Amino acid sequence: MSSISTTSIGQRVTFYPDLPTAVNFGSYFPRMTEEEFFDFCQQMDPLRVERDRDGEIIIMAPTYSETAGQNFDLAVEFGIWVRKDGRGRGFDSSSGFILANGATRSPDLSWILHEKWNALSESGRAGFAHICPDFIVELRSKSDNLKKLDAKMREYIDNGAQLGWLIDPIEKTAYIYRPGREVEALDDPAEISGEPLLPEFILTLAEIWE
Repeated sequence: MSSISTTSIGQRVTFYPDLPTAVNFGSYFPRMTEEEFFDFCQQMDPLRVERDRDGEIIIMAPTYSETAGQNFDLAVEFGIWVRKDGRGRGFDSSSGFILANGATRSPDLSWILHEKWNALSESGRAGFAHICPDFIVELRSKSDNLKKLDAKMREYIDNGAQLGWLIDPIEKTAYIYRPGREVEALDDPAEISGEPLLPEFILTLAEIWE
């Protein structure tokens, strides 16, 4: 049922192959340096790893195939807009960002204005960048807890994101997050607009809802 592995920094990790949800190891790990945490993430590949502001590590299994396909469709549609708009850089779910509160997060999709990204040093861009994306998207899968995703979205906004979308194909609901405003819940929308931050970007949700 479970297996034990030991990382190069002396950490033991218990994996539960039949458990589809993210596993929070609480205070099982001592606080790692940024370099140690980056090395730990490489050893956990292809699992996604995040670290909250208290240093607790969350390890997530690869997404279900259906969710991966939805993520791909979303990335393709957004990528076309990013190339056309030219004001910023897009990132996929393999990207890790260290927020101002100390958490290391990996949104499903994100975008940063060039002026902010280019202000980082070359070394600052090479590892987990100390920056919060301007736009982030989280796509809920069947194994995701909606309350925890909502907390992550609010964390992004509190740390500098200008716009966030939490897309829930299970309930066919899109939640829009903006600084200083209440969360807007859209029930079964055909599309959602990124205006004014993302001019002319409109995400069609028909394929995601299928």
